[in-house]
Amino acid sequence: MHVNEVVRRKGGTVVTIEPGRSVRELLGLLAEHRIGAVVVSADGARVDGIVSERDVVRRLHADGDHVLDGTVSQIMTAEVHTCDPDDRIDELMTVMTERRIRHLPVVADGRLAGIVSIGDVVKQRIAEVQDERDQLTTYITGRPQTG
Repeated sequence: MHVNEVVRRKGGTVVTIEPGRSVRELLGLLAEHRIGAVVVSADGARVDGIVSERDVVRRLHADGDHVLDGTVSQIMTAEVHTCDPDDRIDELMTVMTERRIRHLPVVADGRLAGIVSIGDVVKQRIAEVQDERDQLTTYITGRPQTG
């Protein structure tokens, strides 16, 4: 399966925040949308950075709560690993595991086209394993799996 199929299934809406917004505003977006990361983008189309819950927690621990009044650009990861809609999900699993990344923005033709989380990847892999199990059960028993 490819990234574009996951994005098509979950939708291409991506929550973004401008780099000059406050970390407090970022926290509001994370809570409101029940997500773990936000793409930082000045124009909503270009990926300027990414900032996650972990980024906030690490900076709070290191620098104290005055970080909350600072800007997103001060805590974001500027060198963002992205993926292409044609990338394979099994390749993303490897990248996410090796680089300890939980979210990968999807970029098509230089524009933000979606975001894939580790949860999306795991959900897809579970569906594939269940499908394989059902196919094997049907093959062995001659009957489709029920329930």
